[in-house]
Amino acid sequence: MRQVQQSLKTGVTEVIDAPAPALRPHHVLIETRKTLISAGTERMLVAFGQANLLQKARQQPERVRQVLHKARTDGVLATVESVRAKLDAPLPLGYCNVGTVLEVGRGVTGLQPGDRVVSNGPHAELVCVPALLCAKVPAGVEDEPAAFTVLGAIALQSIRLANPTLGEHVVVTGLGLLGLLAVQLLRATGCRVLGLDFSSARCELARQLGAEVADLSSGADALGAAAAFSQGRGVDAVIVAAATKESSPMLQAAEMCRKRGRIVMVGATGLQLERTPFYEKELSFQVSCSYGPGRYDPSYEDQGRDYPLPYVRWTAQRNFEAILGLLETQTLTVGPMVTDRFAINEASRAYELVAAGDQATLGIVLDYPAATSVTDAQGSAKRLRSLTVGPSGAPPLTEGKGSDAVVGIIGAGGFTGLVMLPALVRAGAQLRTIASSGGFDAAHLARKFHIPQVTTDSEELLNDPRINTVVITTRHDSHAEFTRRALAAGKHVLVEKPLALDAAGLERVAEAYASAVAQTGRRPVLMVGFNRRFAPLAVRLRQTLASAPQPKALVMAVNAGAIPADHWTQDALIGGGRIIGEGCHFIDLLRFLVGAPIVGVQAEAMATQADTVSFTLRFGDGSLGTVHYFANGHKAVAKERLEVFCAGRILQLDNFRSLAAHGWPGFKTQRLLRQDKGHRAEVGAFVEAIRKGAAPPVPIEELIEITRASFAIDAIVRAGVAPARPFGSDPVGDA
Repeated sequence: MRQVQQSLKTGVTEVIDAPAPALRPHHVLIETRKTLISAGTERMLVAFGQANLLQKARQQPERVRQVLHKARTDGVLATVESVRAKLDAPLPLGYCNVGTVLEVGRGVTGLQPGDRVVSNGPHAELVCVPALLCAKVPAGVEDEPAAFTVLGAIALQSIRLANPTLGEHVVVTGLGLLGLLAVQLLRATGCRVLGLDFSSARCELARQLGAEVADLSSGADALGAAAAFSQGRGVDAVIVAAATKESSPMLQAAEMCRKRGRIVMVGATGLQLERTPFYEKELSFQVSCSYGPGRYDPSYEDQGRDYPLPYVRWTAQRNFEAILGLLETQTLTVGPMVTDRFAINEASRAYELVAAGDQATLGIVLDYPAATSVTDAQGSAKRLRSLTVGPSGAPPLTEGKGSDAVVGIIGAGGFTGLVMLPALVRAGAQLRTIASSGGFDAAHLARKFHIPQVTTDSEELLNDPRINTVVITTRHDSHAEFTRRALAAGKHVLVEKPLALDAAGLERVAEAYASAVAQTGRRPVLMVGFNRRFAPLAVRLRQTLASAPQPKALVMAVNAGAIPADHWTQDALIGGGRIIGEGCHFIDLLRFLVGAPIVGVQAEAMATQADTVSFTLRFGDGSLGTVHYFANGHKAVAKERLEVFCAGRILQLDNFRSLAAHGWPGFKTQRLLRQDKGHRAEVGAFVEAIRKGAAPPVPIEELIEITRASFAIDAIVRAGVAPARPFGSDPVGDA
C-alpha cells in the first residue's frame, strides 16, 4: 500500500510502499477514501526536517541538554550514533482521515465492516486506528467535508476550554484552518468574533464566515482593533490559533483581554510571557490538548475504555461526533477552505505547496482509489500485509550440526534499528524478514538494512521454512508467547529481556523448549537479551575474579531515572514493572560475575517511590550482591556503576567505559573510547552458536533462574513481604 512519510533528517516528503497494518484489539482497519493535510502543523514538521543540525538544536534546547548529558556519560561516539539513528527514522504524516471500515478488532462495539468513518489515521491507503478515535459519518456528509472532522474537533476542544457564553466577544488570532473552524464554532455559540491574520485572503474568508476582521498585513493595529471590537471593555477570551516562533500573539492576547479573561492556545507560538497583565487582570491560560479527553490515554486508545458520559461529556470521539453533526446541518462550512486536491501518488507535490508557505494555501485534500467492494478491499488488505523490498531468495538451510543464521525479526522499534540490526549484520547473519504490527517502521528498516521481506503478519514469518532464527524485540508482554511459538516452529530464538512477565508465561517457554529438545534431540539456541555479561569490561572483570575464588560482595548502583507512573513499562501486565522489565539485567550481570546459583533474595522499596529499590542476592558460594536501582537521581550522572569487594581487593566498573582495580597486582586501569554494554558481542555469540551447532551461550536453566529471581524481588516490592516459597531452577530437558 502507499503511505506518506517525511524524513526528519532531510525534510524530504515521499510516498512509499509499506505493508498493510495488522488489526489490533480495540482497533479498526480502515480503507482510506480521503485525507486532509493540516497545512499549519505539517508545515512545521517539514520545516524542522529541512533545517540543519544547528537549527534543529536551537528549536529543541531540552533535547540538546539530553544529548550533552549522554555524551558525558556514554561517550561522544555512542551519542552521535544515537542522534543520527533518531533523525534517520522517518515520520508518518497526517491525522485527518475518512474511509470505510474493513475489519474490527476484538472488543470493538458500535462499528462494523462497511461503515464510513472519520479517524486520526495517517495519509495511507490502509490504516489501523483505535475505535474510540473513530466516528461514523452521517449519510448526508460527503467524504471531503468529513475529512475536516479531526481538525474541527481540535478547534472545538479549545473552545470548550475557553467556555464562551452567548454574546461574549472572542478574538481568534491566526486564520488558518483551525482559526477559520474556530470562528464558525464560536459564531454557532452566539459569540461575536474578531479574526486577526496577516493574510488578506484569509481575513476575507473569515468575514464571509461571520467574523469581524483586522487585516494585519495592511497595518491594522491588533490591540486597537480589539479595543474597538469590545467597546473598550477588553475581550472576554482569545483563541490563539497562530503558528509562529514569536511570542507576540500571546503578549497581545494578554493585553487585549478584560480582567479575568481567558486565553487558550491551540496553535503553536512562543511562550515568553509577561507576568504583569496576567497578575493584574487575573487571566487564565490553558493549552488545548488535541481532540479532547482520551487523547494520549493508553487505557482509552489502546484498551478501549471509554469515559462514562455522565462524568466526561465530551471525549475525543464525542467531539468528532459533534463536528459531524454540525457538518450535517451545514452549521459548519468547509468547502471554501479547500484550495487544492491531489491523488495520493502526487502527495509530494502537495507538500511542496505546504513547504512553500503560500498564504493562499489552506486545505489540501488527498484522494485515494477505492475498491469495488468491502470484500475486495478486505482481500487486498490481507495480500498487502507482506511486501518484498529486495531480492527474496535465501540460500537453503544446510543440514547437519550447524547452519547459518537466517533471521526473521519481530519488532521494529528504535532499539531494533539502532542496536539489534547493526549487530546482526556485523555478526554475519542473513536477514530474511522483519515484522511489526504497524508496518511503517519495519518498511523503513527493511530498506535501510537490505532485508528482502517486510510483513505485518508474524505468523507468516514464524512459518517460513527458510527462517531458522527469530529475534524478538517487541513489547514485554508479548515476549513469552512469541518465544513459545518460535520454539514450537523449530527456530533458534534471541528475545529481548524479560523472557516472561509471570510464572505461567515462563513455564510455557520452558515446556516449549523441552518439547523442542525431545523432538529434535538437540538444544535450540535460546538467548535472552542480557547483553551486559558480554560487555568486554564485564568479561575482563570476571576473568580477574577467577584468580580469587573466595566469596565476593558486589554493590551495583543504577541511576535508572524517573519514568511516569502511566508509562507502559510501569504496567505490571504490559511492561512488568521496572524490576522484571529492566532490573533483570543487573540480576544477570551479578549472576554471571559470581558464577554460582542464586539461592535467596531480599528487597526494600522506597515508600514514596516504588521504583526506587534496593535488593540483595544471596549466592550458593556465599557471595552477596546488592543492587541499588534508583529512579530519583539526575541524568547528568552515569547510569551504572559496580564495585566488587573480594579477598582484600576491589574492582570498579564505571558505566561500562572504565574498569579500575585496587590491590590486584599487575592490573592496569582499562578505559574505552565509547561505552560498550556488550550488544555486539551478545549477538555475535548467539549467531556463532547457531553456525557451529554449539550449546547456547547461557544455559536455559540459568535464564529461568534469573527470571524467577526477578519475579521474587518484584513480589516482595509489590506485597511488602517475602515470597511464600523459594524459587529455583527446574530441569528443562536434556539434549
